Amino acid sequence: MSSIRSVLIFLAFLLVLFIPGFSQQDPKETAREYMEVAEGMIAETKAIDDARGLMVTAADLDTTFIKANFEAGRLQLLTIGKNLAVKYFKRVMRQDPAYRFDIEYLIGKSYQYGENFDMAIYYYNLYKDKLGKKSNYQGKDKVDMATVDRALYECQNGKEFVSNPQNFSIVNIGREINSEYEDYAPVFSETEDEIVFTTRRREDNLNQNVFDDNKPWEDIFFSTKKDGKWAFAKNIGEPVNTPYHDSNLSLSANGNTLFIFKDDGGGDIYFSERANGVWSPPAPLPGIINSSFEEKSISMSADEKTLYFSSNRPGGYGGLDIYRATKDSKGAWSNVKNLGPKINTELDDDGPFIDYDGVTLYFSSRGRKGMGGFDVFRATFDPAANEWSEPENLGYPINTPDDDVFFVASKDGKRAYYSSIREDGMGYLDIYVITIPDGLKNLASKTSPTTVKEPDAIKDPTIDPTTIANNTPTTTPIPDPTKTPPVTTNDPTKTDPSKTPPTKEPVKTEPTKEPVKTEPKVAPVKKETIPLKYEVTVVDSENKTPLNAKVKLVGAKDNVIVPLTDNGNGVYTFSVKSQQPKDYRLSVDADGYIFVNEKVRIAGASTDEKTVGRTIQLRKISVGATSILRNLYFDFDKATFETESYTELNKLEAMMRSNPDMQVEIGGHTDAVGTKAYNLFLSRKRAEAVKDYLTKKGVDARRIKATGYGKSKPLASNDDEEEGRELNRRVEFTVLK
Repeated sequence: MSSIRSVLIFLAFLLVLFIPGFSQQDPKETAREYMEVAEGMIAETKAIDDARGLMVTAADLDTTFIKANFEAGRLQLLTIGKNLAVKYFKRVMRQDPAYRFDIEYLIGKSYQYGENFDMAIYYYNLYKDKLGKKSNYQGKDKVDMATVDRALYECQNGKEFVSNPQNFSIVNIGREINSEYEDYAPVFSETEDEIVFTTRRREDNLNQNVFDDNKPWEDIFFSTKKDGKWAFAKNIGEPVNTPYHDSNLSLSANGNTLFIFKDDGGGDIYFSERANGVWSPPAPLPGIINSSFEEKSISMSADEKTLYFSSNRPGGYGGLDIYRATKDSKGAWSNVKNLGPKINTELDDDGPFIDYDGVTLYFSSRGRKGMGGFDVFRATFDPAANEWSEPENLGYPINTPDDDVFFVASKDGKRAYYSSIREDGMGYLDIYVITIPDGLKNLASKTSPTTVKEPDAIKDPTIDPTTIANNTPTTTPIPDPTKTPPVTTNDPTKTDPSKTPPTKEPVKTEPTKEPVKTEPKVAPVKKETIPLKYEVTVVDSENKTPLNAKVKLVGAKDNVIVPLTDNGNGVYTFSVKSQQPKDYRLSVDADGYIFVNEKVRIAGASTDEKTVGRTIQLRKISVGATSILRNLYFDFDKATFETESYTELNKLEAMMRSNPDMQVEIGGHTDAVGTKAYNLFLSRKRAEAVKDYLTKKGVDARRIKATGYGKSKPLASNDDEEEGRELNRRVEFTVLK
């Protein structure tokens, strides 16, 4: 709606006019003005993403402003950066524990989103104790005991899954597909040379106005792959797209039938068919799939005879359930059946994808053994038994404490695609490609078995496994390979000559017929590969005291997560299993310190036990502190980012969000190649590109100064490419306040 945009422009004008700077009036008064504008924005436009930034600013200007801090935390939980809600809710709890009955639960939820499961469990239990003492409380801010118990169970599952990350790569599919807005629901044909997805980007949208939430309308986009590279995505156009919300759901194996979701009838499924490269106008599915309730997602088998879809129609097990339908002789979909309790739970079950084998189903569930939100599961149908196998959680990091849904696999099972909010994202939701070397089916079999039992009920620590082994009856004696087997052949030295026929010559014993006295052959023992221990110690750069930090090690190119053990006292040990030397990205973050995000090369694991130590000295955020954004890459001679740059940009954004008083200068630098004027222009454009990215993510523009220095501040000689000019081409930030 164009009127919404006008309201936002007016509100922004008021901010510039009446709140020109942090220092020109009392911070408490400024905080209240920010909050009033944020509340007006929510009431008039429902643009909570935009309002969140204003509310966070209000809360940080006045940490004693309880209402602003609570609203800042609430809006963080409703949008992105859910783990950042902790500090705002804690401010509320410290000043007025009775402000919200569920304040401990909300703190626990924010910690859970941040994968800090131990702290989440602590606060969930605090809330559980409060609820137990006030079981008769009936306020709107009450969270029931079953919900808390479910959250505690998810945290226990999260600890288990995160401590055992699966060996696969999750990589951003690239800027050709993703944008600064939401990009999601990727679907492919079996050849994987075309992608269709839904986006809320402004560029090339059929409706240049915005929806109620101040974001562009949903449109369906597509891209094709040639020589292994995706072309920049384009709007699929009319008649598939309209000026209103249009989102895709699935694509047939041959790529010529596209399923679409429309808001009609509470939410119905439509389809469009392609002939000679032209898509037909979308039409409702024939048959009895659509109802007066919501039909939200769909997947069709490769032979186009079976559909799997989700619906919240009556008669299910709770929330969204997954159903199956078959095509009748007239081409209509009929024989609709709920997949039953092996698949569906009392919570939402959604996003089905039937594999090309016709029996393997991937889907997302809020129930079962998940770690929060929707988790992706896998189950297999046995036609002989007419039942589904117990679904298996695909594990971490495919699954996270947030929603993970609309997962689709390649025909060979070596790749999969889905949308997620990750640290290398370009905006909100981005599309990622998951590469699984051993194949999806092997991956699922290696994850923990999915049960609905609590973890303590699975293993009994009082049972000694050796006792079970020693009391197991054995019907066949097991030979001891270390002992020489008894000789059963005749020994010529003990033959009775009287029983030897006189016509026969004495038996001449050939050497080969001597009794076997050699030791049994034992195959050489192959030494097992022992993971290399990469030990990182984090300390304060000034006083060298240990620091508790968020430390992560992933493959530089494949993003494969290296398992981590937190030893306490600022010491973290990674278990490197790769047998070849490899480049990794080591990231270290701590509140109040400048982040470290650098590439390291680590030798491979071997048959010898080995530990490699590394100390990271974190610098406190202080005026004058400077740091180079070492993993920021631009297109040649341009100010546009390459895909690999977004992890670094998001690290900078997260640091500025966590330190709301910090103001920085972004300085762009070039080498000595080119004219002075052009280098100044290019360096300034690159600095402004960083500032523009941060402001689009909600960082106040007045906290960022962009400056171009051209070639005036080299770090090294410009006579050498690798040692000089490459180092000089950089962007760095300096703390101003």
